[in-house]
Amino acid sequence: MVDIPGEQATSPAEPTPVQSSARWIQTFNRIFNRHLMSASVLVLIFFLLAGNIRVPGNILRDPDLWWHLADARILATTHHFIHTEPYSFTVAGKPWVDPEWLSEEFYWQGFQHVGLAGIYVVALLALFANILFVYWRAVKRSGHAGAAFWASVIGIALMIVNAGPRTIVIAYLAMSAEMALLEAAERGHKRLLWLLPPLFIVWINLHGTWIIGICILVLYILSGFFSFRKGVFEQDGFSADYRNLLLLVLLASVLVTIINPYGWRLVWNPLDMMFNQKLNIANIQEWQPLNFHMVSGIGALIAIMLSVIANSLRGRKWKVFDLAIVLFAWFSAFDHARFAFMAAVLVVPLLAMDFQTAFCTESDEKTIPVFNMILVLSALGAIIYYYPAEAKLQKEMTHNFPMQTIRSIQPSWRTLNNDGLGGIMDFESRPTFIDSRIDTFEHHGVLKDYLDIVQFRNSLALMDKYHVDHALLQENQALSYLLHHTPGWTVVRSEGTGDLAYTLFVRTPGTPVCAPAATAR
Repeated sequence: MVDIPGEQATSPAEPTPVQSSARWIQTFNRIFNRHLMSASVLVLIFFLLAGNIRVPGNILRDPDLWWHLADARILATTHHFIHTEPYSFTVAGKPWVDPEWLSEEFYWQGFQHVGLAGIYVVALLALFANILFVYWRAVKRSGHAGAAFWASVIGIALMIVNAGPRTIVIAYLAMSAEMALLEAAERGHKRLLWLLPPLFIVWINLHGTWIIGICILVLYILSGFFSFRKGVFEQDGFSADYRNLLLLVLLASVLVTIINPYGWRLVWNPLDMMFNQKLNIANIQEWQPLNFHMVSGIGALIAIMLSVIANSLRGRKWKVFDLAIVLFAWFSAFDHARFAFMAAVLVVPLLAMDFQTAFCTESDEKTIPVFNMILVLSALGAIIYYYPAEAKLQKEMTHNFPMQTIRSIQPSWRTLNNDGLGGIMDFESRPTFIDSRIDTFEHHGVLKDYLDIVQFRNSLALMDKYHVDHALLQENQALSYLLHHTPGWTVVRSEGTGDLAYTLFVRTPGTPVCAPAATAR
């Protein structure tokens, strides 16, 4: 290197204290931005509205949770998928598929590594992921964090209907992913549509809602087959190339659903639910219409009211697919309460667009980072505060279920059980009459017989049909009263208090069916 006279070698100047301070402030401001603040407040609101999450022991009451864990345990310990009914004495050995095996594994791994608290952690992470995914999509659709935030608050109210350790909550992440890909394609990223077939490979193994995802894709394609400009509607039809791409993606998405451990039987499973499980849909609470006195019902009414007001004040242009999705989401939620969560996944980004157009005319980029940090710490504090101690959850288990009585049940007994106890009896490896899986029990007539038994339609005769020799029932059930006053049935033990008091009855061998009581109605 040649030295040039009169010049001195220079090196980067050391930052002054003022410059260093400015860089730290800039970094701080970037970290504690509007989106992190919104996410933190959404977490706090979720804790405020979700009673099950504030009282973690309540999530252990979910009757589906325990047979899901029992299913996952079989897969984890035997390394074989379940192909026949493994738990009950009423339909033992009959063909059965586990349609949610992949979702079950998440809760099982949480339980295996952390214990009962692990179930809570997985449920919480799945719910938070849904809330934040919907918020992110709402930001992308509306371009306004404030509009996305308020729409997501309403979304939380809708999601409360499934605020617990439900496999469907994990499946809704797949639905949000599908919508995100369609929304990205609308913004010009059409190649991302090829991620849909791999998504459906995962989704069909998570939950039967994959078939709703296929219907959404079909609806998207049909809605774009034509141009339409009238009133509030404004859309151009898809180009021939884009239409062909969508049809190929749809075909691939349908074909790959066969990639699962059960083949066509898992593909048929959600159709079987729709066509062959009328008693299930008629009698299970979550399949009933939306209750407008509950948080989710109130959230639905507020969402519809605000959307109508927003479009009346300053209406935006709609695409046919957007309207079709809104109508589908609300019809599904009103018809079956469990789909209020799905309505949040589908409607919140569109609601954010309504809010942005009608109410949010100014930029919302300016925030106060220090205040944002306080909100973030508050959300972390709430998570830590509500995180349950394992010992407390163990105590809740003995409060929620008659664990000692269940563990006293012998493998040779034929115990008529309350359907809400079936899952925990499965988990404790005790033979059941029925549990909340319902599908296989309806197929073989057991569900109808169970409903007849508990509703006093030939109760004793039907119990005799299944050679029932024990019964584990809630003390306040009408059937308990019947057995208390039926000769040949005596109480073995009682456990619990109040609405959670259970009684175990035993039938004296050789006791004949009591005709008058058997036909009581």
